Amino acid sequence: MAADGASRDTAGTDAPDAPAEAPRISRWDDACLAAALFAVDPAGSGGISLRALPGPVRELWLELLQELLPADEPVRRVPLHIADGRLLGGLDLAATLRAGRPVAERGLLAEADGGVVLLAMAERVARSTAAHLSAALDSGEVLVERDGITARTPTRFGVVALDEGANDEEQVPTTLVDRFAILLDLGDIALREAMPADYDVGEILAARGRLDAIAVDDQALEAICGTALALGVDSLRASLAALRVARASAALAGRDAVTVEDVSAAARLVLAPRATQLPAPPDQPPPDEEPPPPPEENQDDNQDENQPPDQEIDKPLEEVVLEAAEAAIPANLLAMLQMGAMRSRSRSSGKSGAIQSGSLRGRPAGTRRGEPGAGARLSVIETLRAAAPWQRLRRQERTQTARNGGPAADLLVEVRHDDFRVTRYRQRSETTTIFVVDASGSAALHRLAEAKGAVELLLADCYVRRDRVAMIAFRGPGAELLLPPTRSLVRAKRGLAGLPGGGGTPLAAGIDAAVELADGVQRRGGTPVVVLLTDGRANVTREGIGGRAQAGEDALSSARAFRVAELKALVVDVSPRPRPDAEKLAREMGAVYLPLPHADAAALSGAVKAVS
Repeated sequence: MAADGASRDTAGTDAPDAPAEAPRISRWDDACLAAALFAVDPAGSGGISLRALPGPVRELWLELLQELLPADEPVRRVPLHIADGRLLGGLDLAATLRAGRPVAERGLLAEADGGVVLLAMAERVARSTAAHLSAALDSGEVLVERDGITARTPTRFGVVALDEGANDEEQVPTTLVDRFAILLDLGDIALREAMPADYDVGEILAARGRLDAIAVDDQALEAICGTALALGVDSLRASLAALRVARASAALAGRDAVTVEDVSAAARLVLAPRATQLPAPPDQPPPDEEPPPPPEENQDDNQDENQPPDQEIDKPLEEVVLEAAEAAIPANLLAMLQMGAMRSRSRSSGKSGAIQSGSLRGRPAGTRRGEPGAGARLSVIETLRAAAPWQRLRRQERTQTARNGGPAADLLVEVRHDDFRVTRYRQRSETTTIFVVDASGSAALHRLAEAKGAVELLLADCYVRRDRVAMIAFRGPGAELLLPPTRSLVRAKRGLAGLPGGGGTPLAAGIDAAVELADGVQRRGGTPVVVLLTDGRANVTREGIGGRAQAGEDALSSARAFRVAELKALVVDVSPRPRPDAEKLAREMGAVYLPLPHADAAALSGAVKAVS
């Protein structure tokens, strides 16, 4: 049976004298196993987050999943900008206008009862859509309260979220990921590795019949919870999801109870991708501990013949499962954990810019009550939808008016002023990263070289991220704009080729220039992010004259003005040894403080991406 791949790989070792290392299951084999386990229990697993760009590998996986699902099981695709009425159900506009009374229609989630929902471009899904899906997964029903209709429709389904994010900032909303059992990343799997799987729909149907009778002992539960704790997975949903996946694995393998292979598979698919820390190393025995005595000469040499050659049976179950999970941690996640760089990222803004709402341009994002004009566009369908529930009352009002001698009007649909709905649009503004570099003193050339390298690294992603980069250098009597906002790599290199350095430190002038440039970016609809590289020690006032005390006061005054402007900023302390000056400046600016005395271009570029 294909679900026993882990156990098959452990067989055949010729080293009975030493424990064999845990075999590393290929990522494609795990992806196929994930498809089979999801097909066994779609609603119980909640869903799969499939991170992969469109391509043959993703299509092969989706074809496998389609083959494993029973033919009569509904599969519904949720488009990116689906309306709430189509998703949840609501007013059937055509039937309501014909009948003259509210007529309800079934939503897409109700149609998917007992099947699978395919969520396209899940990393860009609207917040309301994610909330509706999460609520339906939790409650097993769809609640509709809109357009004069109140209804509850039972529905249970699993979700396959297609994550096409090009970078770490574009991810499926946490509210959905927390309810999915399995997280897959097919990004690094080559087409030659995507071999046909050994599963078929007959195995899936048989496993579904066994699923409810699968037994789970306390040792397996402790192994799951202990592995989650060791990997820093603090969500109880993840442990429950791992338990459901382990039971599905046992059912697929034809077993009556969960075994170590099933728990290890659940750890690889559910817990490893969610790891936020590396497991602690095992405790070492005390140095004065005596070694175990050698075996006696008359000991039966055949005593160990019944033991498996890999000797894994001697290890505690939790240790075996933890090793399997640690081996399955994705390479990029493992590197981040080793560097201690796990950070929470904001969904409201990022390298793609902040989300802006309006009624003029962008992607449709629902409707609002209002009048067309001044660029606002009338949504005819939503206007009729708002007017439809009131047609019977308005027809009665017209009849009563005619009986009282008023004018009679024979209208098929009466639309009033309060029914008007205009379309709302949403767009992402481009991000402009403004480097403000202290170009004073003997170390100026070193700092400018670092900034130059970081600018070039960020510009390499500009076409994908829709960013712009600018640079301000301050030295001597004031600040100078060296590189206006641009996404042209050629222009940036030309502007950065000969950067001046030396002189005093007009820190206040540099901050003021950053505020002025950021204000211009905001006026044009962009999102500015300021990166200030300095040691925080000013010695030139706003007037361009020397005086350390007055220059420090001017710098703090400019920092407070910067904070009032509510700009996002990062202060990089480039002094050889971090001093309180730059930290105090960052606190007054309301910025993130980063002591980086030995920064290189790559480290600075990574810090900018993290803060923005």
